[in-house]
Amino acid sequence: MGSFSLIHWIILGLFLLLLFGGNRFSAAMKDVGKGLKSFKEGIADDEEEKRRREAELRQLSTQNRAPDRPIDVTPEPRPAETAVPRADDHADR
Repeated sequence: MGSFSLIHWIILGLFLLLLFGGNRFSAAMKDVGKGLKSFKEGIADDEEEKRRREAELRQLSTQNRAPDRPIDVTPEPRPAETAVPRADDHADR
């Protein structure tokens, strides 16, 4: 109950064919086909643009890469910190 059987789909299809007519239906399907083709071309263009940008970024990153040399990670010695009294400290005394 609630689902369409094959005969229901055939009757619905015939009704739609009579309602829209043969020429209208084929023109509508032609427009749907053109829309799908345009959509696929747009997706392909987007993918090509993405690949081109990635290739440009890879090329730029290899050009701007620093030469291979070890990184010095030894900490630098800190200068001795001397305590300097602030002006506020003397006002309370």
